[in-house]
Amino acid sequence: MGSTEVFLTTDRLVLRPFAPGEEGLLVALDGDPEVMRYLSGGRPTPLEVARDEHLPGMLRRYPCTGTRGYWAVEEAATGEWLGWFEFRPLKEDSAAEVELGYRLRRVAWGRGLATEGARALVDKGFAELGVERVVAYTMAVNSGSRRVMEKAGLTYVTTHFEKWPDPIEGAEEGEVEYALTRAQWLSRRSAPETAPGSPADASAWAPIGSP
Repeated sequence: MGSTEVFLTTDRLVLRPFAPGEEGLLVALDGDPEVMRYLSGGRPTPLEVARDEHLPGMLRRYPCTGTRGYWAVEEAATGEWLGWFEFRPLKEDSAAEVELGYRLRRVAWGRGLATEGARALVDKGFAELGVERVVAYTMAVNSGSRRVMEKAGLTYVTTHFEKWPDPIEGAEEGEVEYALTRAQWLSRRSAPETAPGSPADASAWAPIGSP
């Protein structure tokens, strides 16, 4: 059912465009209460919402980058569908600032796959797509996603507090913003590499406990 076009590959992942008719994948992913814990409090996404609202947005192409803003992700070795990554321009006519996000099935958790995909998207954005700043958001209590952001090179910026009509557990702690600029990315790429096996190296590549 998936597209044969490939947007990005890593050692273990293949990121490809979504195809029409793949709303069932989204429904299955969002049907896991643990996947949706920090998004809807565990509530699933109805089929009609996935079909009529979510998937059309994932099929959208952005002229400023010439690409989609969402990517289905498969395991390179098996072709198993694992979820999706977001790398979406925040303005219609500018690729300067993009939002990084992801949603992965539990089978992909604890293996460093979220970090692997996020790093690859960040590198491609700065190297090829004209991105100047990458931003990501999550609930302050979502420590797993915060670790992924940090391992992808983003750093904490601020905490936002909003009044939600139907808040979920932990919402009172706010939503955190992380970001990375092109200048910071270039500076880190030019810095001496950490010696393999050192404590800093082990920390940077340690497997994550949740997506």
